[in-house]
Amino acid sequence: MLLTANAMSRRMRFGLYLTTGVIALFLLLPIVFIVLLSFGSSQWLVFPPPGWTLKWYMQFFSNPEWMDAAVASLKVAVLTTIFAVALGLPTAFALVRGRFPGREMLYGLFTLPMIVPLVIIAVAVYALFLKLGYTGTMFAFVVSHVIVALPFTIISIINSLKLFDQSIEDAAVICGASRLQAVYKVTFPAIRPGMVAGALFAFLVSWDEVVLSVMMASPTLQTLPVKMWTTLRQDLTPVIAVASTLLIALSVLVMVIAAAVRRRNEVSA
Repeated sequence: MLLTANAMSRRMRFGLYLTTGVIALFLLLPIVFIVLLSFGSSQWLVFPPPGWTLKWYMQFFSNPEWMDAAVASLKVAVLTTIFAVALGLPTAFALVRGRFPGREMLYGLFTLPMIVPLVIIAVAVYALFLKLGYTGTMFAFVVSHVIVALPFTIISIINSLKLFDQSIEDAAVICGASRLQAVYKVTFPAIRPGMVAGALFAFLVSWDEVVLSVMMASPTLQTLPVKMWTTLRQDLTPVIAVASTLLIALSVLVMVIAAAVRRRNEVSA
């Protein structure tokens, strides 16, 4: 009977591993194809590639339009991350520690961009900035990206705050520190993983955002996803695969950094 139970357990475990592997393969295959196409020698997006070359990467890095778009994407993502954390931190404190009417409704309002279809937000933001005359500016890009990135930052910091024992902060105040000093020297280090996670989420949301970026773009300012979108409508050059590979590579790098930070915090804890 014990052998039968062990055999069933092994079969279930094998079935679970097999199912997980098939799903992972299904999700990763398009990414693998894109990466391989970026090294293909054909001037079209043909798979399998007839040969291998690095000329599309050379063409990408030597083209000022592609480089300007990549730099613009990086600037927008970094600024979005800074402002999302700067706004998300006090908001999270207010939602967790505040005692005021409508707190739950306010939390729902801040998380609304995660629920509302992105195209609706894009049209509304575009109409606002068009009226103000800010479309096609860095300001419009950053503000629109912060709107969709802020919920991820707020939720990450809120989760860390809820796990933090506030009595430790109170003890620091009793020992002579001001409330601000206690928050800065005790609470902030404790909730740093949530702050880092929120910052990384904000960066990733902004880095590959296309719907809002298409609305905010201008002939002189466009992000890398917008450049890819406009190029796809005109040509199927493998340079698009190069841009996609670079987007994927940076996203994977950010996730690896997030995993490393989380592992280090778990070890130190």
